[in-house]
Amino acid sequence: MQKEISKSLLLLSVLFILSSSVISCQKKTKEQATTLSEKESIVVGANQTEAYLDLLKGKRIAIAANNTSVIFKSDDNQSNQHLVDSLLSLNIKIEKIFTPEHGLRGTVDAGEIINNEIDEKTGIQIVSLYGDNNNDTSNKFKPTKEQLENIDLVVFDIQDVGVRFYTYLSTMHYIMEACAENGIPVIVLDRPNPNGHYIDGPIVENEFKSFVGLHPVPIVYGMTIGEYAKMINGEKWLNNGVQCDLTVIPLKNYTHKSTYSLPFRPSPNLPNDKSINLYASICMFEGTNVSCGRGTEMQFQIFGSPDLPSDIYKFNFTPQPNFGSKNPKNMGQVCHGLDLSKTENLSSLNFNWLIDAYKATSDKDKFFKEKSFNILAGTGKLKEQIERGLTFEDIKATWQDDLSEFKKIREKYLIYP
Repeated sequence: MQKEISKSLLLLSVLFILSSSVISCQKKTKEQATTLSEKESIVVGANQTEAYLDLLKGKRIAIAANNTSVIFKSDDNQSNQHLVDSLLSLNIKIEKIFTPEHGLRGTVDAGEIINNEIDEKTGIQIVSLYGDNNNDTSNKFKPTKEQLENIDLVVFDIQDVGVRFYTYLSTMHYIMEACAENGIPVIVLDRPNPNGHYIDGPIVENEFKSFVGLHPVPIVYGMTIGEYAKMINGEKWLNNGVQCDLTVIPLKNYTHKSTYSLPFRPSPNLPNDKSINLYASICMFEGTNVSCGRGTEMQFQIFGSPDLPSDIYKFNFTPQPNFGSKNPKNMGQVCHGLDLSKTENLSSLNFNWLIDAYKATSDKDKFFKEKSFNILAGTGKLKEQIERGLTFEDIKATWQDDLSEFKKIREKYLIYP
């Protein structure tokens, strides 16, 4: 009897070991698969020529593009090819290039008017959508019916950074609207959102809609530009509720938790990953007398003002004209502030720097530029809340119901997990 019990125990032990080995093996396989998946490179929409080339053949094309509209050829960013050059080499007929703020080469100052011109390299007409393009001043950022007369299809391929007041979203809106009104299909070649891992901030209120906030979305919305285009269309945010014939060429190997380092400046004053990560949080200083580092080589990584006390704000810089900023705020004046370039990357907004600067400034009446601040915020409440002395935690609490409603809308248009 005792021998039989011993045999049974031995058999159970063997089965347990074998079972543990199988589980361990399965766990390892799963871990290896995850690691392999994480190592797969993100493939942008533009690189997937096979997915959209047939849609362009035999058609007269307009392309909305800038310096970020590239097909990646190598990791070193040296042999990348501009989308315009790539399509021309494939015998696609490009009639026009529509360009956003900062121009086709991405070198023009923020807010600077850009005129129409002919591209020296290709001879193609460049139509600026950041100038006096339209006689109707309420729609000066929108392609005209005449500019679309000989166009069969528009391709949009511009890198976004996932922050509401980045104006390329509004450029896309007006292109979609003009195309919808004129029966022209739009193809969006999707690109990753470097701030796609979180959602935060106040929602734009109707009275504060502008070119830096056309839609009822938070400051950080957690969507790629392709997903955002689907939302504009699906929610009927275009004029009179029109909808365009929209196709999105999706990314490969991307999720909203993917980290993505841009291999180029998306615009003149976002020089690196740190500036892109901090942009949503410290751009609100643009609506105050505090500099965000324009006129230095640390744009959107530092902030400061002559009116901040030097005993508290011990980092100093002096803005001077440079690439991307011919006439920076506080030019030639010593600004006292903080260097944020070594801070941890953000996964939520941080307005504590803004609130602390307001508390410390020597002349509070000069701190806010009320109109521009409220337009950036998308609401008049944020300025009032800061002036009343609310903590950032109290301020954030007032956004939560609206954010919950936005997330329900956002969910309908997501392409990626």
